[in-house]
Amino acid sequence: MQPFTKLNATAAPLRAENVDTDSVIPARFLTAVTKEGMGDGLFYAWRYDANGAPKPDFVLNQPEYQGAEILIAGRNFGSGSSREHAVWALTDYGFKCVITPGFADIFYNNSLKNGLLLVPLPEAAVNMLLDLVEEEPETRIVVDLANQEVVLPDGQRLGFDIDPFRKTCLLQGVDDLGYLFTKEDAIAAHEARPAY
Repeated sequence: MQPFTKLNATAAPLRAENVDTDSVIPARFLTAVTKEGMGDGLFYAWRYDANGAPKPDFVLNQPEYQGAEILIAGRNFGSGSSREHAVWALTDYGFKCVITPGFADIFYNNSLKNGLLLVPLPEAAVNMLLDLVEEEPETRIVVDLANQEVVLPDGQRLGFDIDPFRKTCLLQGVDDLGYLFTKEDAIAAHEARPAY
């Protein structure tokens, strides 16, 4: 995983609530065992028609949102099954952060363990961000993990909460096991102490 410190990027607005993991990555793509190429199936039923042609009205197919690294969506994002492939699809597509009023618990944990920062903000703030990036798609949003803030071009700062352990892992670019490896010296010193 790459360390996540501060992201300065454009955002894609997805005006949808209760986006389940089957919508994020349909079950037929779950046979893959690697993360590479998973982004091709992201929101497949929404992005493509029955013939596999891109639907021009879907946000990720619109030219002004190409290259967006932040996804802004409605409440209860990532509900449904616990498939980790949903996180892989989002990150392989290029998203580094998802902002919504709330996430499904399992999806939330899967995301943070795979380097995808999830930022919960109040619904009014999310709606304001959706309006902003729809009106001005070139708007750059700063997501500052160290200070736990989303910073807008006008200087407005929106604070967010994150579990301290998950924050540390993201800042260091490690998963749970990687974090333990950073403590090898301390573990070795502890094991070398005489037992009483």
